[in-house]
Formats: sequence, C-alpha cells, structure tokens
Amino acid sequence: MSGYVGILVSDPWLQNQFTQVELRSLKKHFMSMRRENGKLTLGDLPSKMSRLKVVGESLTEDEREAFIQDLYQNMQDEVDFELFLRVYSKLQAHATDRRGSGAKSSSAFLKAATTTLLHTISESEKASYVEHINNYLKEDEFLKKYLPIDPSTNNLFEIAKDGVLLCKLINVAVPGTIDERAINTKRLLNPWERNENHTLCLNSAKAIGCTVVNIGTQDFIEGRRHLVLGVISQIIKIQLLADLNLKKTPQLVELVEDSKDVEELMSLPPEKILLRWMNFQLKKANYKKIVTNFSSDVKDAEAYAHLLNVLAPEHVDSSVFTVKNPLERAKLVLQHADRMGCKRYLTAKDIVEGSPNLNLAFVAHIFQHRNGLSTQTKQISFLETSPEDTQVSREEKAFRFWINSFGNSTYIDNVFEDLRNGWVLLETLDKVSPGIVNWKLANKPPIKMPFKKVENCNQVVKLGKQLKFSLVNVAGNDIVQGNKKLILAYLWQLMRYNILQLLKNLRFRSNGKEITDADILEWANTKVRNTGSKSQINSFKDRSLSDGIFFLDLLSAVQPRAVNWSLVTRGVTDEEKKMNATYIISIARKLGCSIFLLPEDITEVNQKMILTLTASIMHWFLNQPVEERPSTTSDSETGSQLDTTSNSTMDDSGSESSTECGSI
Repeated sequence: MSGYVGILVSDPWLQNQFTQVELRSLKKHFMSMRRENGKLTLGDLPSKMSRLKVVGESLTEDEREAFIQDLYQNMQDEVDFELFLRVYSKLQAHATDRRGSGAKSSSAFLKAATTTLLHTISESEKASYVEHINNYLKEDEFLKKYLPIDPSTNNLFEIAKDGVLLCKLINVAVPGTIDERAINTKRLLNPWERNENHTLCLNSAKAIGCTVVNIGTQDFIEGRRHLVLGVISQIIKIQLLADLNLKKTPQLVELVEDSKDVEELMSLPPEKILLRWMNFQLKKANYKKIVTNFSSDVKDAEAYAHLLNVLAPEHVDSSVFTVKNPLERAKLVLQHADRMGCKRYLTAKDIVEGSPNLNLAFVAHIFQHRNGLSTQTKQISFLETSPEDTQVSREEKAFRFWINSFGNSTYIDNVFEDLRNGWVLLETLDKVSPGIVNWKLANKPPIKMPFKKVENCNQVVKLGKQLKFSLVNVAGNDIVQGNKKLILAYLWQLMRYNILQLLKNLRFRSNGKEITDADILEWANTKVRNTGSKSQINSFKDRSLSDGIFFLDLLSAVQPRAVNWSLVTRGVTDEEKKMNATYIISIARKLGCSIFLLPEDITEVNQKMILTLTASIMHWFLNQPVEERPSTTSDSETGSQLDTTSNSTMDDSGSESSTECGSI
C-alpha cells in the first residue's frame, strides 16, 4: 500500500458522502486553511470556503456565515476535519438548492424538511407528532419509561438522540422494516452504539421511501430539531398513507368507473388518492367545490363539515353549517371527529391556517377510521395479482426508493409513470456518472409536448448504450409509453452500474480495471473462507443462500462484532429463513450499507437483489480505513491496488454526485 495516506472518517455518513480522492483533496484544503491561522474555527470558514467551487461561487460570504451561525451556536468552536466535512457538505447542498434543481412534485414537502434551509420548526407539528408517538409507542417495553413525551418541551429531541425511538417509529410505519434484535437498546449507549442506531435508522428510512439527503448521524446526536422533525414527519406520513392503495384497501375501486380508470388510480401517489376519495365523499353531500390540496381548500373547514356529515351523520352538530366564523366551524368539526373516535393531531387554528402536513394527517386518520366505502368489492380481474406481478411490484418499489435516495428535483411515486418524461432518469444518470448528460439537449418539466419527452428518453437510451447497457431494440418512446419490462431492465442496469463504479473507484482506481460480478463473488467467498467457515456459494442464484447463513458469515467477517450468533436460527423452516433474512438486512444497514431489498429477496434468492446486497457489504468494507479492518484481511483481498495518490483539486460537482455514493 505504498503512498497510502490514512484519512480517518469515523462517521459512515461522511464516508458515503465523498470518494477517497475527494477526501484527500478536501484534506489538503483543510490543512491549508488551518496552517494559515494555526487553528481553524467555525468563524473562519465563511471567508476561507470561498476557494471551494460551488460553495464559493454560489454563496456570498455573508450567506455562508448566516448558514453556519444557524447550524452552530458558538462560532469560536475549533474545527476538526470531520466537522469541516459536515459544514462543507451542508453548504454545498444549500448552494445546490439555491441554484434551483427543477420542478417540485406534489410530494415536494417530503424533501423540504430535510434538504432545504429550514431552521424553524412548527410547534403545532411537533405537538402533533409527539401525540402520535405517545399513542403508538406507549406499550413499547424499552420506550415506555420515557413516554409520554411532553409536547411543550424539547424532550422529543433528547429522547431521539440514542436512535431507538426513530427505529421503533419506522417499524410502526412499515412493520418488519427493522429487526429489533439489531437495535442497541442498553440504557447507556457508548458513542459507537449510538452511531450504529442512527445509521440503521437513516438507511431504513431511505428503504421505506423517506428522503434523507444531507442528514448524518451527527445531526441526530446534536439534536438538530428541524432535521429530526423532518425525518419524523416523513415516517408518520408513510404510516398514515399506508392503506391508500388497492392492495390494502380494494374498496377504493369504488372511486372509478372501469378498469382503465383503475390503472390510473393505481399509478397515483397516496395523497392524490386521498384527495380523490375526499371529493368522492363530498359529491354525495352535494358539495360544489373540488378540493385540490390540504391547505387553502380546507381552511374554511366547510369541506370537513360536509365530509364528516357523510361519514358519520349520527354525530353531526347542525350548527356547523350555519356558523359564519371559520375558526368556530373548525372547532365544531374537531368535536365531530372526537365523537367519531378519531385520533386528531391538529387544532382548529391549524385548520384555518392551512397547515398542509397536519391537514393531510387529519384526513388520512379519518380515512383509516371510517372510509365510507362499500364492503362489497367490485370484481375487477386485474386486481388479482400473479407471482410475476408481485415480483414486478417489489422491484418497482426497490428502484423507486433507490432513485429517491439521490434527492432529485422530483420525488417519484411510481417509476412506470413518473419516469416517462425522462427528466428524473437524466438527473439520476448525472448523479451516477457525473457530466454524462448533455443538459443543453434536455427538456425541463413541466413538459407538455410529447415529442419533448421522447427527446429526453432518447438521450436516456443513448447514454445507457454509452454505459454498455443491454438495450437491443429499445427506444426512448418505450419509456414514454411506460413499458414496465423495459423500464425495470434499464433501472436494474443503472443500479448495477452505480455500485460497480463505486467499487471500481475504491479498489481499482490505479489501473482502471473493470470490476465484475465474478469479482464480487470471489471477494465474498474469500472473506468467509478466511474466517474458517465452510459456507461458500457458486453464484448469486445459489439456492443455499435462502437460509441466510452465508451472509451472516460475511457480515461477521467484515465486522466481527456485527452478528450476535445467539439470535441466529438454523434457517431450516420458512419462518427461520425469514428471521435470518430480516436480521441480515438490519445488520447491513446498521453497518452503513444503503440497500433496498426485502427479506423475501433473500429467502427467494432474487439474483439481482442478492448481488446488490453483497456489493454493498463489499463497498462498505473497502471504504473503511485499513487499520480498522479485521486482522484476518490480506492485502490481496482488500484492494491493495487502491490508488492512494491524487493531484486533483477539489471540484464540487464531483462531490455533489457522490451525495449518496453508498446507495445501491
């Protein structure tokens, strides 16, 4: 390893933010800044960061200073390298947002709380989320000693600092996401254990559809309130909207007339389905207006009054229709909801002020409690899903969450619908292979002319061929028309290219050797063999993988303390296999692997997802400082060819593309 310069970055989030070349270049800048003064404080950064491209060119010194002051209370605090990297990364994200990155979708607020400069929090939202947490986690054995939380205090952010609360909340939103055996739940956690919990939380949040770009474990440890609340709001929203699909609530077919409309309904994001349901019920009440949002259209509370009257007429107070004052009407609406037995997490003031998050949560709660739809489901044949449809649905979800993890300009709810204009695909390509997209030839949304969408998708196909994807007889129009098979095939190749490039950058930069699936397989077998284990695999479709033992051996090989073998089953029965699979996924995420597979992908040996899991573990391992790797590691298997010298100067555009470099 001649020429190797060790750069210790203990935070997995920081490790995944930058490539080794970028870290070395930033280290040079950092050391240069520090030499000028003898030491470096937060107060020095606004002026000294002017020499960094995007941060220096897009933000004035005053803007940088205001941003840093908002993040940190004491500007005289001395800056070490890791703090420098965190400040730089957040400034860079803010600079990128300031330049503008495209149209916002109806789900834009999913990103807003975590990626934009938002440093004030809504006390109403905080109180609402605290009430939700108190309600759903009050029986949890570990948390009940901390609950109920007082919403008038900031205790929520203190309790969230050890990561347990957020992990448990994710499991309430999407049961089974995190194997709770992997959560560190001692009363007093050391910094390493606490960091593991936050890493597990962030990677699991991405895996259920949250956007957590530019949030690191340190943000939770330091209790950055707007960031913690932003993640909590997304998790709760996912929980509240979980039933708004035809699989969970087939009665939703009542909202449409025929099978063509059902196809459209299935492609809609949950919020849009909720609005359609609300208008469907309001039509029964002869309410003349159409509700198009959860803010201005419900501020007068009239729509709520009619909605609740349709759903629960036995609890109506007729004065709600005659009262003139919107605030008084909102109070009567909430009293009606109470009589229905609905848990409500907003006030009358929140309604009249048009709080979109809280109003959406309120309507979602009403839907969950009483949706007013017929229990007699229409017999529509294509609601019956075949095993192939189930597999397509699972892959669509994995690719969707992977794309959203990059923090593109638009949050997508369905890859078959939301990628058809080509724009998000071009953004993702540019993140995966920086500079590859010719933006002068790209058409930015909103795109009304069909041929403009085809132009974007033609470039997507052209770039895929440039990256040596298999795209025989594929044209841009296939994407525009939403061809499911071709879109999934393209996304799989893009995801695979992403991780192979990451591994190539880590391991083979000196000679440019292309890494292959066989290299990943050989690495995994070698790691397991060196521990003395006899478990080996022939390919990524080896049926023996279904019991999970090989992956548990691999995780134990890369981090000996990762696996608690007393919790591992023999993997004989289907139930034992699933228990091992959920444990594997949680342990991998806890280490810092950003993965989007489900336990079924392991137990059923889904070759594609098995490859991404193995490659992600390999990427995490090779990204660790050499001195922190297990002592059984040999030079030949840990990437001794890793290029460790660089004369490059820092280019912000490169690090921007690596914001989610661990995402596969």
